[in-house]
Amino acid sequence: MSQTTKIQKTYNYLISGFIFLITWLFLYHRIFYKSNLSDISDTISGLLLKPGVKVKFVIVFLLIFVNWGIETVKWRYLIRKIEYVPFFKSFSSILSGIAVSTFIPNRVGEYFGRVFVLDKASRIEGILITLVGSLSQLLVTLIAGSFCFAIFIPRFLWHIENLTGTFYYGLIVVIFFMDTVLLSFYFNIDLLSSLKDKIFVRHLRKFRKFFIVFSYYNFSELRRVLTLSLMRYMVFSAQYLILLRMFSVPVPFFDGVIIISIIFFIMTIIPTIALTELGIRGTVAIYFFGVYFSKAHLMNESVTIGILSASTLLWIINLAVPALVGSILIFRLHFFRKEEGSIR
Repeated sequence: MSQTTKIQKTYNYLISGFIFLITWLFLYHRIFYKSNLSDISDTISGLLLKPGVKVKFVIVFLLIFVNWGIETVKWRYLIRKIEYVPFFKSFSSILSGIAVSTFIPNRVGEYFGRVFVLDKASRIEGILITLVGSLSQLLVTLIAGSFCFAIFIPRFLWHIENLTGTFYYGLIVVIFFMDTVLLSFYFNIDLLSSLKDKIFVRHLRKFRKFFIVFSYYNFSELRRVLTLSLMRYMVFSAQYLILLRMFSVPVPFFDGVIIISIIFFIMTIIPTIALTELGIRGTVAIYFFGVYFSKAHLMNESVTIGILSASTLLWIINLAVPALVGSILIFRLHFFRKEEGSIR
């Protein structure tokens, strides 16, 4: 083993150890130190003693693997254009990406955590390809959320004068226009590869060659990726609904879907890191469910704790647990290698 290889191996372990330590410290700070989880933990403990609740909890927990399994299938489908990555290796890299994203805003760390699993292909190309998958997930969240906002406003915010009449119909037009633009951009993302000469200024021109990845996918392939993103969206929405039922939050299925879509929409457009996301998610959930239940005078302490418990548990199950597992798998990644290049 050469001296350079030994140094790279040492640095690799140091970086992995740093990510491992930071991930565990951040999650400990958020869950056990920063948050007051006494009421929520008491509620969960008492709830698990009731008949039928454990089955629902097991279903929600098992859906973790469905959720991130779909994401693995989607990423492998996209990344296959530059390198074949086995399923388990892909799954491990996605969990590692979640660990990295705990301390980087809006989960940008997921991009970097994944591409270090690539052995030969360009990691810059890998990041850009990962962006295509993230864009498809963002598109589903924004379209579903904006559509549900259009339904929520006249049903529950009709008393706000500025949200009625001409303003509301204008808002519908803007929403329809924005969703159409986003869909058009997604299905014509290959235009970025043809516009690369105009996008990059002189000192960034060395990055132009990597934008060829946006021309790798045709309409059918992008549609399949979007379908996988929709399936994943339905999975974690179903988890949220089951948890709300577990904690006896009396929201009907249709109304629950609308409010959950709005919550995911708000969480997507607010800049956050995983460290602060838990608190913000709870606040957003309390507000919109509060608007809903205040109409029927059903908002009370029990319902509030139930909403917070469901939101907290969803965050722990879908992000905290995978992040902790990913922080261990991070030691399997290689941050250094002999050469950087695409196999295409």
